[in-house]
Amino acid sequence: MLVDPLGDLTYTWPFWAAAVGGYLLGSIPFGLLLTKFAGLGDIRAIGSGNIGATNVLRTGNKRLAALTLVLDGGKGAAAVLLGGMLGPDTAVLAGAGALIGHCFPIWLKFRGGKGVATFLGIMLAAAPWVGLACCALWLAVAGLLRLSSLAALTAALAAPVLAHFLADPQRTELGLLIAVVVVIRHHENIRRLVTGKEPKIGAGKKSEGDKEVDTRTD
Repeated sequence: MLVDPLGDLTYTWPFWAAAVGGYLLGSIPFGLLLTKFAGLGDIRAIGSGNIGATNVLRTGNKRLAALTLVLDGGKGAAAVLLGGMLGPDTAVLAGAGALIGHCFPIWLKFRGGKGVATFLGIMLAAAPWVGLACCALWLAVAGLLRLSSLAALTAALAAPVLAHFLADPQRTELGLLIAVVVVIRHHENIRRLVTGKEPKIGAGKKSEGDKEVDTRTD
């Protein structure tokens, strides 16, 4: 008889439900859906090609970009809160699933956003003090250095450290996953930061013809 290494399904189903449910919630591409419904076309065909709020802003519709930001953050928070109905561990799993879903949605061939708005929503719901500290770090770095990608990386890398001191081991592990995923999704930005070619917020630089460099967070 085969032995399930994760345990019997009668015990593990809440964890599977939280992870899968979080992934499906996180994979809703609000930026893509909102711009299509607004008659602005496929957001992936303009600017950086990203589905997040920053690229939605490049359409010139600030309200739509703000709504995308709120919804992307909201789905991360919602995943944690819904998962928390099954227990504290499932809340963390649901949050992790939401981040993975946003960054690698199955509907878009696993090419999603960079996860910053969603990660902030997740941490605000899972560990409010950690989430607030991450938001403050993002605002401080973005305001002082005018580098949104650096602000996002700073906040994400700080998440597991802050969670270690302000939360519990489960939230620390969630923060570590967030840091790894956000760094992976920002690999091109990191390369430009190292070479000094990362445009600052509002610089409006372009490359590859008319295609805008993906300089920011989402």
